[in-house]
Amino acid sequence: MTDFTMTTTVDAPYERAVELVRAALADAGFGILTEIDVKATLKTKLDVDVEPKIILGACRPQLAHAALSVDPRVAALMPCNVVVSASGPDASFVEIMDPALMEEFTGAAELGPITADAKTRLNGVLAAIAPTTEGK
Repeated sequence: MTDFTMTTTVDAPYERAVELVRAALADAGFGILTEIDVKATLKTKLDVDVEPKIILGACRPQLAHAALSVDPRVAALMPCNVVVSASGPDASFVEIMDPALMEEFTGAAELGPITADAKTRLNGVLAAIAPTTEGK
């Protein structure tokens, strides 16, 4: 199976890692459209306890508009999901859906430059947050 996420480990507790991810996304020009607190949702709906995890639906409007102009079906793959998970008391795991999948799934080669831009920006987000220490 093809890898479909880009990942990094952050040397920071979960709450701090979420703050770092939010800031790095903003610096890269992404807004957050949606937030899903997986831990809270599973506790409420199923009364199960899991490690903290949040799914942030990130969007850069210019890229979204360009991609939708090429192939409106891309909407089913948007926004870019950015997941932050606790990996213990002093580490967190971050994974981002690889935007290159949009071109791969749709077969629309015209999406290539758009998804390349998104991937470069999102890889920059990962680079900005790792390795990170609590004191940063």
